[in-house]
Amino acid sequence: MGTAQQQDRRAAGRRLLSLFSAAAVTFAAGLAFVTGAAPAAADPIEQCTPTVGAVVAVDFGPFGGGVVRGCDTTPTSGYELLRDGGFTTEGTRHDGPGFICRIGTNSFNSGTRYPTPATEDCVLTPQATAYWSYWIASPGQSNWSYSPLGAMDRKPKPGDVDAWVFGGTDVGGTTGRPAFTPDDVRARGTTPDPSDTPTDGPSVPVGKIDVPAAARWVSERLHDGSHVVDEGSETPNYFLTTEAAYALAAAGGKGPALDKVVARLASGATEYAYTSGPEEAPDTTAAARLALVAAVTEGDARDFGGHDLLGDLEKNVCAGGGAPGCTAKGDFRGASYGDGQALAVLALLRGGMVPPADTVTRLTQLVCDDGSVTSILIGPEEHCDGDPMTTGLVALVLDEVGGHDAVVAKNVAYLKKAQLRSGAFAAYNGSTTGSVPATAYAAQALRALGGTRAADTAVWWLSREQLADGGFGFDEGAEDGALYATAPAVLAGSGTNLVTLTTKVPEPTEPPTTPPTTPPTTTPPTTTPPAGAGPDLKKGVAYLTSPANLRQGRYYAAGGSTTRADFGLTIDGAFALAATGHDNDALRTVVDFLDRGGKDGEARTVHDWTNAGSAHALGGSMGKAAVLAQVVERDPRDFGGKDLIAGLADAVCTTKSPQPDRSCADKGAYAYAMSVFGQSLGVIAQVRAGETEAAEAPIGYLAGLQHTSTGAWPSLVPPTGDADVDSTAMAAMALDLVPGDPHAAAVKRALAWIAGKQLPDGGFPGAAGNSVNSAALAVQGLSLDAEKYGKQIAKARKFLASQQNADGGFNVAKEGQRGSDLRASTQAVGGSTGISFGVLTRSLDGTTPNPLPSSSPPVIITPGDSAGSAGGPGIVDANAPGGGSGGGGSLASTGGQALGLAAAAVLILAGWGAVVAARNRRTAVGGEL
Repeated sequence: MGTAQQQDRRAAGRRLLSLFSAAAVTFAAGLAFVTGAAPAAADPIEQCTPTVGAVVAVDFGPFGGGVVRGCDTTPTSGYELLRDGGFTTEGTRHDGPGFICRIGTNSFNSGTRYPTPATEDCVLTPQATAYWSYWIASPGQSNWSYSPLGAMDRKPKPGDVDAWVFGGTDVGGTTGRPAFTPDDVRARGTTPDPSDTPTDGPSVPVGKIDVPAAARWVSERLHDGSHVVDEGSETPNYFLTTEAAYALAAAGGKGPALDKVVARLASGATEYAYTSGPEEAPDTTAAARLALVAAVTEGDARDFGGHDLLGDLEKNVCAGGGAPGCTAKGDFRGASYGDGQALAVLALLRGGMVPPADTVTRLTQLVCDDGSVTSILIGPEEHCDGDPMTTGLVALVLDEVGGHDAVVAKNVAYLKKAQLRSGAFAAYNGSTTGSVPATAYAAQALRALGGTRAADTAVWWLSREQLADGGFGFDEGAEDGALYATAPAVLAGSGTNLVTLTTKVPEPTEPPTTPPTTPPTTTPPTTTPPAGAGPDLKKGVAYLTSPANLRQGRYYAAGGSTTRADFGLTIDGAFALAATGHDNDALRTVVDFLDRGGKDGEARTVHDWTNAGSAHALGGSMGKAAVLAQVVERDPRDFGGKDLIAGLADAVCTTKSPQPDRSCADKGAYAYAMSVFGQSLGVIAQVRAGETEAAEAPIGYLAGLQHTSTGAWPSLVPPTGDADVDSTAMAAMALDLVPGDPHAAAVKRALAWIAGKQLPDGGFPGAAGNSVNSAALAVQGLSLDAEKYGKQIAKARKFLASQQNADGGFNVAKEGQRGSDLRASTQAVGGSTGISFGVLTRSLDGTTPNPLPSSSPPVIITPGDSAGSAGGPGIVDANAPGGGSGGGGSLASTGGQALGLAAAAVLILAGWGAVVAARNRRTAVGGEL
């Protein structure tokens, strides 16, 4: 629908919200709005406005309730917004109150917290299919986004909305989103129009294009399912048919529908591209478009419809200007326009040929002084005035050619400057009207070339312009769809472009072989830390060991002012110290604390975290603790008074456990190891202990989790189909350690996949965006073959250096909130050395543990209890009559001191990457496994 239509819909939604706030009525699929008097602790919902405070909404629908709203006029974190907004929470026995396992409100069922003990005992981390996921929306954002930060780390701004939904999601947060929209639960008052939000602001709107709907729209435009015919015509429009082919390939990959379109294009190749006759020079643009269709769909552009498209392009390059069809040297004969020239160069590249140098030089000559690219093949000294659409395409092609970094950077700078405040791009310089094709091409280029935030904003604008039937019009507010606008929007919405678009699925690797049962006979060599510019590791270590972070020099706390240790994060820190060797006394102090039964402020030891020796022993956690013992040359068979190697052997599952028991994901998995990280650490620990035979089943299970089509590993166990840089690096490190190299091919494919995920700035995509955590683990993984991937490693270390702050710590990601995060910093410091966990070693000989510093009494936090009357279903205000915070005023706030979370959906206040459900159920090096 057009902008005006969508604004009308949003306005209608606000009117409904106003009407329904007076009484309980049915809304949409059973949602309703109810209001009433405020409790003493929660701020009245009326006090939250688009410019004051933030609103949180919790959906109790799975438990027979409705959506309950709460308001906090001065939230310092998402956690405080939830608690002070009128809700009570309960954590897990293993992770403490910081892990949100249950939520309740007096506005529903007398404050009962859900899920109840009958369905979830909240002893360990809930499973990925049934937990409280965390969603956010900024002012002007009409769709929910899966939060890249945990609630403790997120700092809501005025007008923000948070939502908590019980159920399941995938790692990317593409499923399980709220059934209601942000506008349904926003604070009263007018929502600011997104066009008033600068694209470089802290809360960039992010929307999603309905790609399947757009693909259906494209399919409906096809005559006989094979080609496009213009209204009133009887002959094919081959140009638009190629656009349809690109869109179908991006939306659904290879299939009968696409095959039919490609076959029709091949049969019409002469009619489309060789209008002057099959022996004459082809129409450059037509030939290039057909060649790209062949490349995208695994065809042969050298024999497409009986024509050698690539050979004909290559031999029809202008030697100079003045000849027919030639403006200047390097033109493809008859190209006339910049997009035709770019597509021809790209067609040759994708066909495995080296484009004639003059054709590439000609592309660079189309770049204007401001970085834009003109759409016309201008001659020397002609006026140069570019546009975003041509600039986006040419930038992608020049980047693929290589060797033109300065020109591409200039193109990207122009695009960022040309982006309108709405997120759109105009069709030409000086226009203020958004153009769908221009925005789509610009978004494709920006995403591929490091401008993720600007690309997200552009896609958000495109999502607003999608019509009810799935198509897109040419310009902002258009009411009729157009194929030339819809096709590039599909590519932008699919996160691809004509450079990378393909239907090809990589060949599956050979099935895992049985690993040898003999232990290693030699000590694996320690990886040499990579050379080149990188983070300041001494400053990083100083940050990790500062008294403000390392409590009493012995452990990291689980968040806020709690004295509860985050043992997983503490071991992450120890790994980082071991990797650098910059403070071995501090490392000795941490290790002694863990190994000698040291207790945190709640009298817990490391084995209250591993659960070693109990019915709930955690395979991943035991593996992580055992690896630390091995790294510092302690005995993993007697670490903290427990035999962790025997515990791992006992934790190997012999069969998949029946529901509701979720202890064993499958045969060969470690008990309660809910991530690839946990499985990998267990394997590393057993192999390093010489127990390869005992680890045979876990090794086989880990190897079997690798995606046969890509070489990547998923994040979760059992797998959910996602592919994750962090987990792939970790699995590669584990399998690389297995004696005899039986998994060399699997490791090789994993490293190639990781390298292919690197972003232009050297970073890597992770749950939090352009992630520090992912980049650091990628360095470790790629360092398994440092000779081959030295360039990628150097770029990643440079990226990590760019994310280091003045205090020595590191940001969670390139995007989002700034500020050092402990978990990201532990991984950045250790990972940037490139040393695999399989071979990391640090002797503590000659070290002395640091003395126990004096400290103030621990801060005791007592969660409040809920009480009150029942509330009905629907969207309810937590401060309404019959509602309340259930003692919210007495709940101790954790304030704004945040430890950072990468898996925001599950609110692990102890750390952003801790293993749990949803987007990222593991930390760097396993976290709370």
